[in-house]
Amino acid sequence: MNRVLVTGGSSGLGDALVRQLLASGHQVLRTDVAAEGPDDTPYLQLDVRSAADWDKAAAWCSEHWGGLDLLINNAGIATGGRIDVESLAAWDRVVDINLMGVVRGCRAFAPMFKDQRSGHIVNTASAAGLVHPPMMSSYNTVKAGVVALSETLSHELHPYGVTVSVVCPSFFKTNLADSIQGDDAEMNSVARRLIEKSPRTADGIAKVVLEGIRKQQFLIIPDRPALMAWRTKRFARPLYDRQMRKIARRARERAEGSV
Repeated sequence: MNRVLVTGGSSGLGDALVRQLLASGHQVLRTDVAAEGPDDTPYLQLDVRSAADWDKAAAWCSEHWGGLDLLINNAGIATGGRIDVESLAAWDRVVDINLMGVVRGCRAFAPMFKDQRSGHIVNTASAAGLVHPPMMSSYNTVKAGVVALSETLSHELHPYGVTVSVVCPSFFKTNLADSIQGDDAEMNSVARRLIEKSPRTADGIAKVVLEGIRKQQFLIIPDRPALMAWRTKRFARPLYDRQMRKIARRARERAEGSV
């Protein structure tokens, strides 16, 4: 039985992961920014922007469980926009949550995992961390940063018996669209449609993610669209570039009122 902490655990993929982990018999600490959890699962309020909250989470795991086996850094928000439209304040917000939130979590639990000589860190990135569509500069950047951080830690922590995975799904149906803020209303609308109309569900993604964790895979790409996009970039770069530029050209045409 693993001792597991999940951030962003009250909704979307985080909630799906918590429910499936509990069903498999694991001990789970659900964390999120709200003051109270959605059910009677052990819950801790944790704002990933707060180093103090992270320290409290590590202390809770030490006090109640004597350590932790699996840290799932899942909390995040959706964002995006054209480089000259999205504000710097929006950039600051997504960097603080989606990238630095993961950094803080890894920093908070690395000493515990090193002392234990065991542990598994799972960081939720996105297909946007591997392939980089236009009009998504801030989101692509932070998710690519999560991939880079994960790879770095997979090597850095290996001598201590600590493993790392990074999760890179494409759009799936979730309430993530509710977190979209920013100045580029047109791009926000596109992102919302892609999330809400996806045929993929959080439960389906969570099932594949947990199987990847069980196998200790580093790169977990849990759906076919994300996998195909990544393979196209790696093995058919001219085709990938044409697809990305086609998306950008259509966006320009919409912006200029050509279509």
